[in-house]
Amino acid sequence: MPQELAKENWRTVSSQLASNNLYSILRPEKLGNKTRFSNNTKRVKGVQCTLQPLREVWMKVGLEKLESYKGVAVKALLDSRATGLFIDMTFAKEKGFKMEKIKNSLLVKNVDGTVSVGGAITYQVECNMFFKGHVERVRMDVCNLGKIELILGMPWLAVLCR
Repeated sequence: MPQELAKENWRTVSSQLASNNLYSILRPEKLGNKTRFSNNTKRVKGVQCTLQPLREVWMKVGLEKLESYKGVAVKALLDSRATGLFIDMTFAKEKGFKMEKIKNSLLVKNVDGTVSVGGAITYQVECNMFFKGHVERVRMDVCNLGKIELILGMPWLAVLCR
């Protein structure tokens, strides 16, 4: 941990690290009965903190409808374990995206291998996606994502990282 961060309280340190997408800091009382700490434990003004890698990466992207060229900003979850690009059905309907029925429905499985209670994928949305100067036409599977509006998986990461 940089020397200048060690002089500040844990809230400030946590904010700086999180804003740089480096680490999140857990307050000691949140750690439960753990008495042993890993090598990445630091002491900041008498507060012992354990640095943990971030578990989620969220990003803002723009989606543009092909029919009207109207755009909408959306908070997307970047998920390297996802095998596709997914948009929430409720969000797609509310924002007026044109949903195209696909010929063969796709069974959705969760990470643990169980079948998703949200049902099979039967529709797709095609639109333009904007992210920090990068623009591409994407086809996303429509499914029930709950509170998440958009998931960007490996296909999107592979194109972006070329």
